[in-house]
Amino acid sequence: MGAGASDLAGMEPGGKVARAGLGDLPELCAAEVLLYLDAPDICRLARLNRAFRGAAAADFVWDAKLPENYGHLLRFVDEAKEVGSRGSRSEMGKKDIFARLAKPVPFDGGRREFWLEKSKGGICMALSSKALVITGIDDRRYWVNMPTTESRFQSFAYLQQIWWFEVVGEVDFSFPAWTYSLYFRLHLGKSSTRFGRRVCCSEQIHGWDKKPVRFQLSTSDGQHAVSQCYLDEAGSWILYHVGDFVASSSEQATKLKFSLAQIDCTHTKGGLCVDSVVIYPKGFEPEKVIRAQK
Repeated sequence: MGAGASDLAGMEPGGKVARAGLGDLPELCAAEVLLYLDAPDICRLARLNRAFRGAAAADFVWDAKLPENYGHLLRFVDEAKEVGSRGSRSEMGKKDIFARLAKPVPFDGGRREFWLEKSKGGICMALSSKALVITGIDDRRYWVNMPTTESRFQSFAYLQQIWWFEVVGEVDFSFPAWTYSLYFRLHLGKSSTRFGRRVCCSEQIHGWDKKPVRFQLSTSDGQHAVSQCYLDEAGSWILYHVGDFVASSSEQATKLKFSLAQIDCTHTKGGLCVDSVVIYPKGFEPEKVIRAQK
């Protein structure tokens, strides 16, 4: 009798046996699956059925994807007065917090911004050329600020000609514990758009084949990286790798100093676009990368 009742409970009208599918998966079980996936995969699975859609909204799923110091990072959002339509940070779910931090968060008057890398979960950061100390930048005989759609900051610094070339920057930021890579985003030749087509003017490129440029990176806890390379690839934006550093704790700020220089005054150099400095979780390389020799 008991066996017969069990059989009937699993049967559809007409005597057909009902088969369980993913739609019958308990929401808690679906959430446990999502814990092992990165954010893009969670969003894809959320479109699969009701169970995954409900699980994808669970706070504990997204809490595991957020960096430990996400509360500190949200202060930059608060300062920009972009808490969002939900009104206050306390009313935001963890999924909403992740979504906001995955978008660029500007600070330092818009000269810098950071965002959460969706797959790896580490922090990315970009510093515009205006956030860097560039020798001779205020003299239009040497440098010109040019508008562009090829930069996230909508402009770059273009070097026409100079003897002493040096670009220096600093960062003081609470990075989530991770290993990061720092790059200079450079373009040899003047990039512009004419009649809807991208063009590169190489007329002013000179001096970079005489001596290599030197990259340096140091941190307040004693990490150092020094490398050099020739700038010889014109016509495209390239990430020149300066070095890697380890942020051991999100509770303490990591202080960085970095530079790019070619200060041999026996010759001039020119025809270089300096867009930004970018910091990515190690291994994340969205553009072409050149690794300088140590």
